[in-house]
Amino acid sequence: MLAAPVTAADEGAFVVEQAGTRLDAGVYRLDARISYRFGDVVREALQNGVPLTVEIQIEVYRNRWYWLDETVAELSQFYPLQFHALSRQYLLTSLNSGAQRSFSSRYSALEVMGRMQDVPILDKKLLKPNAAYQARLRVRLDIESLPSPLRPVAYLSEEW
Repeated sequence: MLAAPVTAADEGAFVVEQAGTRLDAGVYRLDARISYRFGDVVREALQNGVPLTVEIQIEVYRNRWYWLDETVAELSQFYPLQFHALSRQYLLTSLNSGAQRSFSSRYSALEVMGRMQDVPILDKKLLKPNAAYQARLRVRLDIESLPSPLRPVAYLSEEW
């Protein structure tokens, strides 16, 4: 079984509340629960039509005492979230699968995005027997996907 550390954060941050893996038919699968807490500036930008892309990075690695950690697998998932003022709907897209869903509230969209279930991350055959592996789960706002005029502001401001 792979384990992921759980961290806490303040308002305006993303929190991995629960994460764990399980072996199913020779494939390790990730189940996680993430809370998305956008700060006031980010919520205002979203409400004004600025699309926000959340990146979820998953890394499986093995600690080595004699050298840097060995990365066994890496996976990134991208989720753009956009508010459409005319329809008053939030559109959530998975760039990995192409699936799109619309929601009447930001809360509903973030709840769905925060539930990761059955995400395949690694085939058991890629792991060495009797070796210990760990997994990292990192969630961040993809600043590079913002419109060009907002990027410098986002990089320099703690509110982003």
